[in-house]
Amino acid sequence: MARDSSATKARLLDAAFTEFAAYGIAGARVDRIAENAGANKRLIYVYFGNKEQLFDVVLDRALQEGAEAVPFDAADLPGYAGAIFDHLVARPDLLRLRLWKQLERPSTTGLEPDAFRRKTAEVAAAQENHKIAPGIAPADVLTMVLAVAQAWFWNAEDPDAATDDHPWSARRLAEHRSAVVEAARRITAPDGATPPDSDAAE
Repeated sequence: MARDSSATKARLLDAAFTEFAAYGIAGARVDRIAENAGANKRLIYVYFGNKEQLFDVVLDRALQEGAEAVPFDAADLPGYAGAIFDHLVARPDLLRLRLWKQLERPSTTGLEPDAFRRKTAEVAAAQENHKIAPGIAPADVLTMVLAVAQAWFWNAEDPDAATDDHPWSARRLAEHRSAVVEAARRITAPDGATPPDSDAAE
């Protein structure tokens, strides 16, 4: 019975992720989530509460999976930026989900603030150990590295911007990734130091 319950919850969360990424909270339909999960609609309320609470669980789950897929290393922020880029190439719907969160539930908290504080503290320690350039606040360093990793996915002005119907070519994907890693290197490299080639091992 517990196994069936866990499997049903997982199907509901998978279906809800797809629904929320496509339509946001206001546009999402509980009936559609239940149908796509092959589950009774009533179970959504039993397991997760209302639609907003379901969204919060879906987002936290996606962020936790992302944290596990992209381990944070303050001593190698260029490599971290490249790994985030790779993760978002594989999961473009994750950025859409986070955009809906910013638009519809900006005041909610979850894993993000705690994770950001932890990473900021690690960046500060790396600056003290001269592994990252000092002079820029740790939170700003982390914010800029994250922005660099995500920049290509928001750039609608690029005539070669990827869409669901026209993804990037392998060449453009490699060029974008190289630019992300190089930009993160320039942001974080200590003065006079030659940053490690994060792509060399990949």
